[in-house]
Amino acid sequence: MKSIRELYRIGTGPSSSHTMGPRKAAEMFLAGHAGAKGFEVTLYGSLAATGKGHMTDEAIIDVLSHANVPVNIVWKPDVFLPYHPNGMKFASLNSVGFPEDEWTVYSVGGGALEYEGMQHEGSGEIYNMNSMTEIKNYCERTGHSYWEYVEHCEGPGIYDYLREVWEAMKAAVERGINRDGRLPGPLNLKRKALNYYVKAGGYRDNLKSRGLVFAYALAVSEENASGGVIVTAPTCGSSGVVPGVLYHLWKSRNFSEEQMLHALATAGLIGNIVKHNASISGADVGCQGEVGVACAMAAAAASQLFGGSPAQIEYAAEMGLEHHLGMTCDPVCGLVQIPCIERNAYAAARALDANIYASFTDGVHRVSFDKLVKVMKETGHDLPSLYKETGTGGLAKDYEQM
Repeated sequence: MKSIRELYRIGTGPSSSHTMGPRKAAEMFLAGHAGAKGFEVTLYGSLAATGKGHMTDEAIIDVLSHANVPVNIVWKPDVFLPYHPNGMKFASLNSVGFPEDEWTVYSVGGGALEYEGMQHEGSGEIYNMNSMTEIKNYCERTGHSYWEYVEHCEGPGIYDYLREVWEAMKAAVERGINRDGRLPGPLNLKRKALNYYVKAGGYRDNLKSRGLVFAYALAVSEENASGGVIVTAPTCGSSGVVPGVLYHLWKSRNFSEEQMLHALATAGLIGNIVKHNASISGADVGCQGEVGVACAMAAAAASQLFGGSPAQIEYAAEMGLEHHLGMTCDPVCGLVQIPCIERNAYAAARALDANIYASFTDGVHRVSFDKLVKVMKETGHDLPSLYKETGTGGLAKDYEQM
């Protein structure tokens, strides 16, 4: 597996696969073709189907326009390239508009890019174990925690990066719970985080706790939907779950910064295992790979904070993902708003429930996390493309404003 630095990416929303990835690809292509007389970028499959709502074209044009030459975007939503649903082809043009060079690249989720015949951009493999079972057995045998295994593989410098991640997550929550108004786009969706935050203060104990975790997750998701700075955890579309849970526990339980960084390391390990062995791309496996994985990450982090054993942490993560199995990715109007934002809030609450459930057990259960990851991948590939970030099925089909 690669570094969790490539899982946790600090950037702007609303989509890691449809905004952050294409922006990165445009930057890479421009760097090698600064003398081009024009550019043509063809978007395929899911990128073309929901690219307008995800601001894919705006991200690409924003980068390539620095060359002060024409940029043309071609949309081909019905063409799915075999490597991955999020394909795009960059072409540099000569003075008469003919292509001089072409590059096909894929945005595979979480802001990462892949090209045919090449590995992920970024760091090389740094983890010597890639399955939850292997890592859990290692931790139980040696007495190490999951975060200690992350530190062993990444080096102590990983905490400097996780500190940046934690600060960005906190900032997103705090911006989001202090903003009112409506989100951009044709849905005219009203922000809810501030309202939930205020109302939660009027309740006691359990209801207050649940209202606050809703508010914090909504806050980050609404920041993402408006193009604000967030952290992919594991994606932009699911970026509210982990910070929603961790911010709530940090504020309510007074955990130290060191404990929060350890929790982020554990959560990152969970996300990394899924990313390596399956997918975190909604266009590839549906929303189970985004919100489902985020819930698993948050559940594991919560279990870590409350002293869960390696087996209990694995069980909490397994439940967080299992009960999102088969979830479709069906963004209304191609926007990361309905049902994405509410799903983040609900998944944050589910993550806390998964932690509580696992804490009542010894961690022994029948379905392993690794088995579930395999099933999630198979289930996602069995889903028709209209349920995988194309905006043509599920809730997105024939949507009418109420």
